[in-house]
Amino acid sequence: MLIFTSTFTFTCTSSHITCTVLLLDEREKKRLEALERKRENQRLLDEEDLRLKGKQGREKLGKVTRAQIEQNLDQEQALKETEKKVEKSHLETPLEENINHIIPEEDSARTIEDAIAMLSTKEDLDRHPERRMKAAYTAFEEANMSRLKMENPNMRLSQLKQQLKKEWAKSPENPLNQLFVGYNTK
Repeated sequence: MLIFTSTFTFTCTSSHITCTVLLLDEREKKRLEALERKRENQRLLDEEDLRLKGKQGREKLGKVTRAQIEQNLDQEQALKETEKKVEKSHLETPLEENINHIIPEEDSARTIEDAIAMLSTKEDLDRHPERRMKAAYTAFEEANMSRLKMENPNMRLSQLKQQLKKEWAKSPENPLNQLFVGYNTK
């Protein structure tokens, strides 16, 4: 868009006067269009303000006098007095159960370990199966040594004991294997 100033001169094929008249006519048209746009925008703004004022149309209350304030306070006090007169007696209110003397139906825990033990569903694992190992092995040896001697009559005692130890390592009677049986079956 070109903006022409009044000092701008140019040559035209027609006479100089005709060009300046045309230029002035264009400027006047632009000025009138801009003025019309401004009027339209102002009209729309006024309409919008009227719509907003119509929605907000709150009436402002006048000043509240001291007498009106005292009258409101008197009314509130009168309402409170009537409410006090209508209060329920202690016989009408139901008795509340003393929660300090209630015996809980569930188990209670006082420490974190007790709470975890209460919430856990698994049995306690044997923490020291090696303490029972010697007695369990001797019982296993007494029960299975005679069977091994019957199956292998030509073996020496040390060879029989080696086979017995191999069976013991895989046996469910072994306390060390009982740890893993409980873990693997879950």
